[in-house]
Parts: sequence; structure tokens; C-alpha cells
Amino acid sequence: MLKEIKSELHSLADPEHAEISQRFFKTGKGEYGEGDVFIGVRVPKIRALAKKHQKVKLDVVEDFMTSEIHEERMLAIVILMHKFRKGSNAEKEEIYNFYLNHLEHVNNWDLVDVSAMYIIGVFLENRSRDVLYELVHSKNLWFRRVGIMSTFWFIKKNDFDDTLNLAQILLHDEEDLIHKAVGWMLREVGNRNRKTEEAFLQKHYKDMPRTMLRYAIENFPEELRQQYLKGKI
Repeated sequence: MLKEIKSELHSLADPEHAEISQRFFKTGKGEYGEGDVFIGVRVPKIRALAKKHQKVKLDVVEDFMTSEIHEERMLAIVILMHKFRKGSNAEKEEIYNFYLNHLEHVNNWDLVDVSAMYIIGVFLENRSRDVLYELVHSKNLWFRRVGIMSTFWFIKKNDFDDTLNLAQILLHDEEDLIHKAVGWMLREVGNRNRKTEEAFLQKHYKDMPRTMLRYAIENFPEELRQQYLKGKI
């Protein structure tokens, strides 16, 4: 089964698209995706393949999850999402733990953003969220992004406290990809409750990285956006 799925995936490879992806996901020396390898399979095709093979056992998923090839890791993650969504409570817990135990392989922003809220976020909805605070204090960029992005699920449920708490912890993070993620989550809070987002911003906007602020206020009326950008709130 493993060889069959790999063969199917690699038959979809496009060298030209792979080259574009290598640049887009910053795989060069010193960049955030340094060393990542792409074969050029587009995401809709990966999703279709994952749906087809969603019943494979976790040992097969693990082989893909630990691969140096980006699309193989994406395939593993999308299969996990299928399994999680359809699983029993015990199976959900197993997949949640599997995901956390292999988190070092969820190591680019697309892998994080497609999965964090649908596995960690959903699993923690009615549980302790202490693990998210551990993640955002990690030295690993992707662990921190997983921490904040997992709260997107809570935001969808109009539960904002952890997003705001984690955002405050990450206010002075050095990574642009964290600035974007935090700003995005703040924007999503504001899309549901503008007063809650503005209460947070009025305390912190002058200390925020510019990118974080721009993301957070993207949907504000233009006059209000300019007031925030000029520090005149």
C-alpha cells in the first residue's frame, strides 16, 4: 500500500511547479523553509489522493509524515484530518497525540495552517489548553505558529480568550510569519466582535510589529485604519 500511494503521488509531480514552490516556500539557505523538497504536486490533487486513501493505517501515514518531501508530509496531514474528523473519541485522541508527537514535521506555514485548528483546536475545544502556551514559548517557529493558529477553531466558536492571551505573549516575536499569524487571528476575532479586538489593540497596537497591526486592522474602515497606522487612537 505504501509503495502504491507513493507511486500515485509521484505520478502527479510537475517539475516546473516544483521549482516555483521551492522559491515560494523559501527553501534557500537561511530561509524559513531551508532544505524543504518539492516535487510539484498541487494541493487539490493531494487532497483527492488523501481522501482515496484515508483508511490507511497510521504506520503508513507515519512514513509520509516523516518524509523529506513536502507533498508527502502534506498528504499525511490531510489523511490525518480525514481520520480525525470521522474517528471515535479514542481515535481522535490517538490522532491528536500522533500529530503532536510528529509536530517537528509540520514545518512550513501551509502544513500548519491547513491542520492546526482542525486537529489541535477541535480536540482542545472542551479540554485544557495548556499545551498551546507551551507551544508559543517554543524556540521552534512552527510550534509557535501551531499554537496561535490552533485557536482559529475557538474563534469560530466565539471563544476569544486564548487567542488574545497567546497574541500578547507573541507580541514581540522576531519572526514575520508569527506577526502575520497573530494579526490574522486578531482580524478573525474582530470579524466576529470588533469591540473585543479593539480593546486588545488599544492596549497593544503601539508596541506591535507593523505587519501584525496591518493584518489585524485589514478589514477596518479606511479612516480608522489610518488612525491606527498613524498612532492617533
